[in-house]
Amino acid sequence: MNWLILFAAGLLEIGWAVGLKYSDGLSRPVPAALTLVSMVASVVLLGVALKELPLGTAYAVWTGIGTVGAAVCGMVLFGDPATAWRLACIGLIVAGILGLKLAG
Repeated sequence: MNWLILFAAGLLEIGWAVGLKYSDGLSRPVPAALTLVSMVASVVLLGVALKELPLGTAYAVWTGIGTVGAAVCGMVLFGDPATAWRLACIGLIVAGILGLKLAG
């Protein structure tokens, strides 16, 4: 169950990263409010997951989910470049997340 909570926290991290872009520097009230709610919820869920999961593993997985998700959203939603090099690096992050999950 804690892995699902951690996954949800990672998804919320993606949400607040994308929200920062949509909020235009937190200057647009609705996107800014949703971004702040996502930030708080993400950290709260991370804290809940940390009750049972190892700190280093959970934090790395949480940030990894957020990193990969934000990078993919940047490519899909905002036209960030999707070069082979970037995609390979994202693949390495995913491999690291899976490795930490299996190890821990």
